[in-house]
Amino acid sequence: MTSRREQFEALFPHEPAFRWKQIEQGLFSSAESWSEVTSLSKIMREGLTQIPWMSVVPQTVQTSKNGDTHKALLNVEGGKQIETVLMKNNRDAWTICVSSQVGCAMRCGFCATGKMGLTRSLLADEIIDQYRFWQQYLQHNPTLGSRISNIVFMGMGEPLANYEEVKKTLNTILTYTDIGRTRITVSTVGVLPRLEQILTDKEWPHVRLAVSLHSAIAETRKKIVPTSYDEFLPKLEVWAKNYLSVFGNRRHHLTFEYVMLKGVNDTPEHAKALATFVRRIGRIRINLIPYNLTGMEFECSTPSAIEYFMSILHSSGCIVTTRRTMGDDIAAACGQLIVLTNKDQVA
Repeated sequence: MTSRREQFEALFPHEPAFRWKQIEQGLFSSAESWSEVTSLSKIMREGLTQIPWMSVVPQTVQTSKNGDTHKALLNVEGGKQIETVLMKNNRDAWTICVSSQVGCAMRCGFCATGKMGLTRSLLADEIIDQYRFWQQYLQHNPTLGSRISNIVFMGMGEPLANYEEVKKTLNTILTYTDIGRTRITVSTVGVLPRLEQILTDKEWPHVRLAVSLHSAIAETRKKIVPTSYDEFLPKLEVWAKNYLSVFGNRRHHLTFEYVMLKGVNDTPEHAKALATFVRRIGRIRINLIPYNLTGMEFECSTPSAIEYFMSILHSSGCIVTTRRTMGDDIAAACGQLIVLTNKDQVA
């Protein structure tokens, strides 16, 4: 697989560096083909037709009953497929959830994507083009409104296991759109070598990070997240303190995501362990996520159990939010993204 830029440089080896910037500006414009990028010469536009305008090809789009969530199935190179989601947000705009890999190797027990295993990581072009796909989708459906204000890397795959391509994506999005750093969130199960790299990588743009914690008790976390290990929590604590000392401020916090699983991690004991862990670190926001059915052995915590869990955290001085479930009727909610070869797709 080769990126668009590599293909361009092979076709036009003697073009000045600014030409690629013109091309990228065209990719993020309202144009829908190379022929519409009129800032480029006719000869160049004709030559660029050898490079696909889009690296993703839409197969189906499903819309939730209340119209606030749309899920697209996209083909990528090699005959593989990914899913991406468009969600209405409280800014009267749209948030997109993008995938960074085809499948995932992390095997988190509650997540349907883990059933797929990992096929390959996506190129930056393939991640960027999920944004461009939804941009065109809104362009073709003007009654929905046109603004994408937020991006979350919470789709298929572990973003930090595709570190370099995700970094390229972030820098490109920040350069060619009006989406700011605090409006982009990268979610990770906690790949500590890459988290450590972020602390010193001057090319990593400091967007918001969300760590999928799911338990502050090591034994429980290993049951939920098979890639966890005994030393993970103390190492995460050290890293989080370092991260907040360097990058933390009023608008740039660190989030711990916590899927609520009935009888697994939703007891008062787990709430107290989480509160103690968070208080030792400092400015952490806890995001409780009601479990969405994925065909696994888990059940969602009851509303009363979630409420009591929250009350323990609040009484300990923790900042807690509960994620609103969106798109579960089209399997577009947290943990539900999966592409199976025998799955019926609904247009």
